[in-house]
Amino acid sequence: MSTPATILYCRCAYAQVVPTGVKNEVLQKLCDSNASFETVSDLCEMAAHRDPRLQAIASCSKLRIAACYPRAVKGLFQQAGFPLPADTDILNMRTQTSQEIADALLNTEPATAA
Repeated sequence: MSTPATILYCRCAYAQVVPTGVKNEVLQKLCDSNASFETVSDLCEMAAHRDPRLQAIASCSKLRIAACYPRAVKGLFQQAGFPLPADTDILNMRTQTSQEIADALLNTEPATAA
């Protein structure tokens, strides 16, 4: 049996650029699933403070992140000194539907970043 993906959900609590409905629906779908996931209040804030938890996150295998634009998320981790692995799947809650994101996060196959 293969190792499940590591799922990270960003609440985007401070910038509030992600539509509230999408954030809430994605979180609800994750909670309703049997999947294990980690949630953080705001990746931008964590990167600004060079939070050491970012290093632990970046070292996870099969990492899937629900947050913002993939380019921005990669930049945040890079800025904090903990670049993400090339195969990290980043789902964009600003442009994708909650169903698309939940399906990609919970799918056993790698997601496609948008």
